[in-house]
Amino acid sequence: MSASTQYLRDAIKNRGSLHALSDDVQIPDSIVIDTVRHAILNAPTPFNCQSGRAVVLLKEEHKKFWDMAYDVSKAAVAPPVFEKAFGPRIKMFRAAYGTILFYESGAALEAQAQKTPMVKDKLPEWSEQSNGMLEYAVWTMLTAEGFGVNLQHYNPIVDAATAKQWGIPADWSLKAQMVFGKPTGPRIMEKTFEPVEDRMKVFGA
Repeated sequence: MSASTQYLRDAIKNRGSLHALSDDVQIPDSIVIDTVRHAILNAPTPFNCQSGRAVVLLKEEHKKFWDMAYDVSKAAVAPPVFEKAFGPRIKMFRAAYGTILFYESGAALEAQAQKTPMVKDKLPEWSEQSNGMLEYAVWTMLTAEGFGVNLQHYNPIVDAATAKQWGIPADWSLKAQMVFGKPTGPRIMEKTFEPVEDRMKVFGA
């Protein structure tokens, strides 16, 4: 096995959800921006339609997003549930350094549907898969740089406020929010594994 393959394997193994994060980050913002740019350019999309989109929110812009999430969640969720679950979790995410908003472009997918009408009905499913690969690529690379990362899904309740605040194009559909910062505690849940022999089959080896 080559050294580069081993490095990639280690990065994949070390990726995981870290929720205890702070904004005491010494890693340059350029690293985050270049990571997201690299993933958008190279993550696969259906027929290379390049439908993946991302918005990088750092420092105060990140905190502004979670303040908005707090307000819209408080208005939408029953008070006992909000006080016990939503409120404390949102405050925890706000304490981190940044958030990446992942989107899919409806215009890009519609343009591809016009080119390949025979698979038009499958494009939404493939789009979800490609956005997941984009998220995974960014997550793995940020982890390798030393960030703690977790993935959240406060869409659709934050969609309208987010679009208004940052001028998001109307055809962009929000899929996930990736929070990152300096790790300050262990994983809430350690990884456990079912037997891999029950999860894969090999023929012809």
